[in-house]
Amino acid sequence: MRIAVCGGPYGNPYALQAFVDDARARGAERLFCLGDLGGFGADVDALWPILTAGGVECIAGNYDVAIARGDADCGCGYRDPKDNEYAQLIYDHTLATTGRNFAAWMGRLPTEHRETIDGVDIHMVHGSTLALNDFWWESLPEDQHQQRAEASGADVVLCTHSGLPWQRHIGGILAVNVGVLGKPANDGRHEVWYAILDLADGTVQAELVPLAYDWQAQATSMRAAGLPEVFVETIETGWWTTCLEILPPRERSRGRYHLYRSTLPSAFRPADDGWGENTAEALDSDRPVIPLFGTPYFPSRLWLYTNFHCNLACDYCAVASSPKAAPRTLSTDTFRALVDEAAQAGFTELYVTGGEPFLHPDIVELLDHASAQLPTVVMTNAMLLRGRRATGLADLAGRKLTVQTSLDGATAATHDLHRGPGSWQRAMDGIRHLIDLGLPPRVALTETPENTHEVPAVADLLAGLVLPPGHFAVRPLLRRGFSDTGVEIGEDSSIPELTVTADGLHWHPAGADLATSPDLHLAPVGTSLAMGKQLVTERFFTARLTDGTLPRPVHCAI
Repeated sequence: MRIAVCGGPYGNPYALQAFVDDARARGAERLFCLGDLGGFGADVDALWPILTAGGVECIAGNYDVAIARGDADCGCGYRDPKDNEYAQLIYDHTLATTGRNFAAWMGRLPTEHRETIDGVDIHMVHGSTLALNDFWWESLPEDQHQQRAEASGADVVLCTHSGLPWQRHIGGILAVNVGVLGKPANDGRHEVWYAILDLADGTVQAELVPLAYDWQAQATSMRAAGLPEVFVETIETGWWTTCLEILPPRERSRGRYHLYRSTLPSAFRPADDGWGENTAEALDSDRPVIPLFGTPYFPSRLWLYTNFHCNLACDYCAVASSPKAAPRTLSTDTFRALVDEAAQAGFTELYVTGGEPFLHPDIVELLDHASAQLPTVVMTNAMLLRGRRATGLADLAGRKLTVQTSLDGATAATHDLHRGPGSWQRAMDGIRHLIDLGLPPRVALTETPENTHEVPAVADLLAGLVLPPGHFAVRPLLRRGFSDTGVEIGEDSSIPELTVTADGLHWHPAGADLATSPDLHLAPVGTSLAMGKQLVTERFFTARLTDGTLPRPVHCAI
């Protein structure tokens, strides 16, 4: 026998009718609904005749139980105040507009259904086998999947409630979250989802089916009822704009929006100080939700390590660069492809670093390609800017290119202590040379116990070279690479800045050396930047949900 099973019509009669028609056209002999008839759309009463005429067999979800009893809230199981605020708004509308005869019918529905069909023991629930409003997420740990499956013992367990479709075998049990009809699955599609199951001689095959329906009519009906635009927007775009905090990290990372705007502390807004002017764009709308990417929590700049070998061996180098380091050079073709991909993926700034990038044989060509597409900063110790490199850089003056270098003291004695004899004078010569080329550099000082007292003197020194005040910044010493002292930096304590090396993708440029910072490695070579953004988002929320805190920035750039 072929059966069709849907979840959550959520006051969407257009999707419910499409489900009945599509399932019958696919040969489904019986149709089931796993509950939550209201909860998002405008017209719950319009579902009743469709359910009756279509012969849809229903169980009750938490929403149906609450509406039937006239409860004060939906009992959805949300924990976050903002999630509950939106849930309450739509529940109040549903309670006020659902006819009491229909509500009474909901009250007579069972909250689960178990039946053997063609030798297959099927258990239908709303949330899970543990609770009516339990969120059975695909990303739950294996032991939690087993707990829910073993609580039933059926051959097949069917659920909904979370709104996101998936299926998997848990031991000898097939679990299927059939999705919901009332709104898209936070996947950028207009379609909604349901499940088809083929049952025969004790065997089962399940298929998750995307369902097209008249989403424009649903959006129109919601607007006509005066529902907030954030609900309508989900129907029109396929992305969730409410009830985000309940999503686990993996599920949240797959959506377009990840945070409520109210989550951002007012003191942690981006400024034009190296965060990048465009990071504020994500905040400039009336939408109550924002993506993580493009905010101060995940700046839209991409770091590209051209290589790891260096002409210096600074004893605090966070990525263990030195003349003896394995080069791990990005090829010119790979670099160009990454720049093109970055522009497509929404990055607004590029930071080119190393090692010493000017040891890359094609560095000028790389900077030419990068700065033609996006504002680009190249990090250098400014000691190799002679010959063809200098000529090529001069040709790029006036482009979207900034050169950033380092100066760790106002005197050679202080600077050279960590960077090597003679490096201060060569750095000063490089700064002056960049000014002569029409590329006045930005200068960063890595603060150490030995140079803290010289910070004002360094600022005065650079001002004497007529560098703008905004071209000097102090950054912390980090405990990574060669350094065994300094600020601790990890996924749980720093904002992410997606970084690409010859070894793949990394959480932060200060943790880009695979050998000394394996914990900050995200993905192997060949992983797309789009997937990198998703992985960063998942790890961000995994760290956040561990202790409920939000990370702070660690400035590697000015």
